[in-house]
Amino acid sequence: MSHISVVTLNKGREAHLARLIEGLARGPAPAECIVVEMGRDPAPLPETPFPLRRVALPSDGLPLAAARNAGRKAARGDLLVYLDVDCIPSAGLVAGLAAAAEAHDALVCGPIRYLPANAVRDGWVEADLMRVGVLHPARPFPEHGVKLTKNPGLFWSLAFAVRASTWDRLGGFDEGFDGYGAEDTDLAFRAAEDGVPVLLAGVPPAFHQHHLSCDPPLQHFSDIVRNARRFRARHGLWPMDGWLDAFARLGLIAPERAPDLTVLRPPSADEIAAARVPADRPF
Repeated sequence: MSHISVVTLNKGREAHLARLIEGLARGPAPAECIVVEMGRDPAPLPETPFPLRRVALPSDGLPLAAARNAGRKAARGDLLVYLDVDCIPSAGLVAGLAAAAEAHDALVCGPIRYLPANAVRDGWVEADLMRVGVLHPARPFPEHGVKLTKNPGLFWSLAFAVRASTWDRLGGFDEGFDGYGAEDTDLAFRAAEDGVPVLLAGVPPAFHQHHLSCDPPLQHFSDIVRNARRFRARHGLWPMDGWLDAFARLGLIAPERAPDLTVLRPPSADEIAAARVPADRPF
């Protein structure tokens, strides 16, 4: 019998984490949930109907690749389900993703419904979140079953499942991608080279809790530039091209990206503040 380990990463988002755990508790219990804590002095974890463990990985930045790998090292299940901390799993999400990963040797992505601000309150009802949540237009998930995509760039790490044995064969995330950006796309490209496809699964969704963000993510400018260069050196094309185009329009990097990215200047504090997404935008 397969066992499911749920892994999430947290850094200072205790309120989001509490909702994620609440969502897990409303569905079939996983074998365990592992919280990789990138922050310092986190709040105590709640009581749950399943084992809940914390792995400490304090950092000044966001070592996403290293944190996901740390979660895998701590996991005891043979099926891994990764959820971003701002995602509330619907009651059927984890079991649905795990079943798809058990049936297919693949990176299996689940649908995300983006919530507007203030959509989640105490006593929330899944049907209400389903009604107000908006699906991302760039990823056409099937209603049922799984859909193969030949574009590994469509992989996202917000909600996905994979066999633990497949993770180990691929070597997990490349920790040379330090900080934010391209580490998940790199995993999907390496998986495709190894014959492991990306599947979009028609399972119940995760609900993405609204939070302030930047579009483009100027607060991660240095990480994105550094990781884009690493990805280009390995795979021969630039990732995150929408963000890089936006950086060029702002005069932060040169418009021409061959043979390398030329940084003209870092973003100013005013530019970062101006890039914050309005509170009424779901994504």
